Amino acid sequence: MAGFMQNNRRGISYLVQQSVLVFRMRYLHVIPLFIRKTWYRMLGMRIGKGTQFPSIYITWPHQVSFGKNCLLEHHVHFKFDGLWKKEPSILIGDDVFIGAGCEFNISGQIQVGRKTMIASGCKFIDHDHGTSLSESMNTQKPIIAPIDIGEEVWFGVNVVVLKGVKIGRGAVIAAGSVVVGNVGEYEIYGGVPAKLIKKRS
Repeated sequence: MAGFMQNNRRGISYLVQQSVLVFRMRYLHVIPLFIRKTWYRMLGMRIGKGTQFPSIYITWPHQVSFGKNCLLEHHVHFKFDGLWKKEPSILIGDDVFIGAGCEFNISGQIQVGRKTMIASGCKFIDHDHGTSLSESMNTQKPIIAPIDIGEEVWFGVNVVVLKGVKIGRGAVIAAGSVVVGNVGEYEIYGGVPAKLIKKRS
């Protein structure tokens, strides 16, 4: 009898916790999310239907475009590091997941294909400094090249993608990798710098 009561209490506790979690995830954030999305839309950001995000850091909201049903975790940075431009430069497709603490540091452009999954701590940087000896590095013009990410790509935690990289559909980038060159469709890359491990079969 005592065991039955204990199991019953555990079951009730589980149901209460599950109910609180569902309420918190589905309903409690709705009003702040509505206010946040309305504010960013007023500032020019394009946000597709069903896209959800907590508080995020953005320098120029009109430079960011989200497709439908994207899901972002906390502390994601969208930094457009350049002069004011009219059209968006950070283009996120439909059904994209972006984990906590990711950074998009963009001077030119980045495109992220639909259904891509980006784990926590990933960084995308499409520019770097010049290294000529004739001038101080901090005054040289940046070297900029766009980043193009295909559909259904999976980035492990703490991946860094540098300027000019093109990643094909269905590729997988292992955790902690630094991607400096192109990655073909359905290829698995890993390492520093990232190299081909194998092709998905």
